[in-house]
Amino acid sequence: MNNHWILDILTDLRAFAQQNDLDALAEQLDQTRLLAAVELASLAGGADTSDDEATGTSRAGAGEVQKRT
Repeated sequence: MNNHWILDILTDLRAFAQQNDLDALAEQLDQTRLLAAVELASLAGGADTSDDEATGTSRAGAGEVQKRT
């Protein structure tokens, strides 16, 4: 599944923050968008799934990886 739509959403939120003089939020959203782009790029090398069968882990969100039991 292509998850790059999240970059568009973050860009829109940043534009809103800038237009409404929410400078700190705009900066944070810019950094968040960059982080999202890096993580999506790292997924491009493998299957874009939530589970990694080889390691027995699953993504928990927000960059966390939890061991499956």
